[in-house]
Amino acid sequence: MENKVLLEVKNLKKYFQTPKGPLHAVDGVNFSIEEGKTLGVVGESGCGKSTTGRVILRLLEATDGEILFEGKNIREYSKAEMNKLRQEMQIIFQDPFASLNPRMTVSEIIAEPLIIHKKCRNKKELEERVLELMETVGLSERLINTYPHELDGGRRQRIGIARALALKPKFIVCDEPVSAL
Repeated sequence: MENKVLLEVKNLKKYFQTPKGPLHAVDGVNFSIEEGKTLGVVGESGCGKSTTGRVILRLLEATDGEILFEGKNIREYSKAEMNKLRQEMQIIFQDPFASLNPRMTVSEIIAEPLIIHKKCRNKKELEERVLELMETVGLSERLINTYPHELDGGRRQRIGIARALALKPKFIVCDEPVSAL
């Protein structure tokens, strides 16, 4: 039985304007990923791997190309449509410290997407889901009220992983997710 294509990228381009002219960060990228499959993008530092992931999620807007998620070109989606789609598409950032709000506790960071997308019926269910996610990524329950700056890089990365898994997305961009572990 053949798996359904979850994501297809066609001729994806991202150019940045510089004083010396356009910088071609991503230029003509093509690939598809079937449901349940993993794709690793390998290359030298600065070759556009992270930019490709951010463009796919529309954290950066593409210069050209198509991004088909479940057959629909998400480059045409409105902001409201993208906000809804973000439940299905998440990212684990390369730098956990920069991607975590320093004013939020571990619990608040992991709970945030669940609250935004109204995934828990009540506070008890929310607390249980946060603890389940912490256990899944190997974070001790005793860290629930700590802040990112109080933790080492590995634990901060685990918070980011838990946050990305919280909504049970269909697609996750992992931008060097184990570099800090």
